[in-house]
Amino acid sequence: MQDLNRLSEQLRKNGQAERLKALAASADGQRLGQMADRAAMADALKRGDSEALRTAVLRLMASSEGQRLSAEVEKLLRGNGHD
Repeated sequence: MQDLNRLSEQLRKNGQAERLKALAASADGQRLGQMADRAAMADALKRGDSEALRTAVLRLMASSEGQRLSAEVEKLLRGNGHD
């Protein structure tokens, strides 16, 4: 969790947080949100079932939308996400 907090802070400092929000609001981000089984993911989080959560995320990331978003996030995290 500390790593996520550190990453979040780094994104804010680098001005990339807004770009990440835009990716989440993109058509691909919206489709992934609709595809996600939020109840199952929330249940896995509550139970601490990291394998169930990992499987759900991998399923999303295997979709064409997930692959495109993943590539964009990777570029962003490398610092190449500025237009």
